[in-house]
Amino acid sequence: MTVKPPPRVSDPAVWKSAAFPDESSWTVQLTDSHIMELESAAERIRSSAIDAPGFGQDAFALPTLGSVLADQLTILEHGRGFFLLRGLDVDRYDPQLLRIMYWGICSHLGTGISQNTYGELMSDVTDHGEVFPGEDPYRYNIRAHRTAVEISPHTDSCDHVALMCVRPAQQGGGSAVVSALAVYNEIAASRPDFVETLSRGFFLDLVGKGTEDKQLSVHRIPVFSYFDGKLSARFNKRQIELGAEKLGGGLDPLSQAAIEYIQQVSEQNEFRVTMEFRAGDIQVLNNRVIFHSRESFMDDADKGRKRLLWRVWLSSHQPRPLAPEFADQLNSGRRGGVTKRF
Repeated sequence: MTVKPPPRVSDPAVWKSAAFPDESSWTVQLTDSHIMELESAAERIRSSAIDAPGFGQDAFALPTLGSVLADQLTILEHGRGFFLLRGLDVDRYDPQLLRIMYWGICSHLGTGISQNTYGELMSDVTDHGEVFPGEDPYRYNIRAHRTAVEISPHTDSCDHVALMCVRPAQQGGGSAVVSALAVYNEIAASRPDFVETLSRGFFLDLVGKGTEDKQLSVHRIPVFSYFDGKLSARFNKRQIELGAEKLGGGLDPLSQAAIEYIQQVSEQNEFRVTMEFRAGDIQVLNNRVIFHSRESFMDDADKGRKRLLWRVWLSSHQPRPLAPEFADQLNSGRRGGVTKRF
């Protein structure tokens, strides 16, 4: 049952960019002892003939870093909703050991869930050359993270998304995060006529992530869902538009104006926190309260060094309460990942 959100929400995840004077406000710097713990735990995993993502938190003890990550998990779920972990030297490790360390960090924040029809728990975010610059990948049933195009403010279909930068782009690829709850408050104050249609929700084009190809969500998914005293968000403008097109006729004018207004507000500097990824950075976001976006980017074609991020979708160890119809965003059950089909 859809419950109309209140005219204004109060939550630690309601913020604007002025709340963070510089990157130290949301960056966690790894110490030498933290890195030693990661190396030791990763070597133990590898010596046991286990690889990422074949282990959980219990197998990856981090005596001091573990408490830091526990604090950041609290910030993800009960605070601002994002953080950046910095300090890993990616050139110091082979890819296998680096993946083990990254997965081990993620295991302290949640449980990995499938993010594509191959059942992958960790996937590459890189340009696969499947669309030309400026093209709309959604038109070809291609997920935008497989391209170099700009990605507008959106959420993923999971509690948390983690992104580790293995190689930054030659140019572009910057990330921006926005409080979805602050965006809601702005909409409710300036365009209250949008609230009902946004809380009723839309049938989303799942862009190949459903139990069948070219499938829509089986029920409406609210952009803003209010449940158990908490507001949560799920937004992807193109998935909403294409879902309406596939149902025939497209969006009504009020709904189209409402989702365009979300994007307009989310792209204002007053609301956005921007960050440039360095090699070794790990960004973690709470998808229920944070919109994120990405600049288009250009790779170093001459050297063959492509921008590469490793992405992990997590079901949180401290999950936000979600309405049943909102929690099933991929036709795979409550907080379910993408159904493995191949």
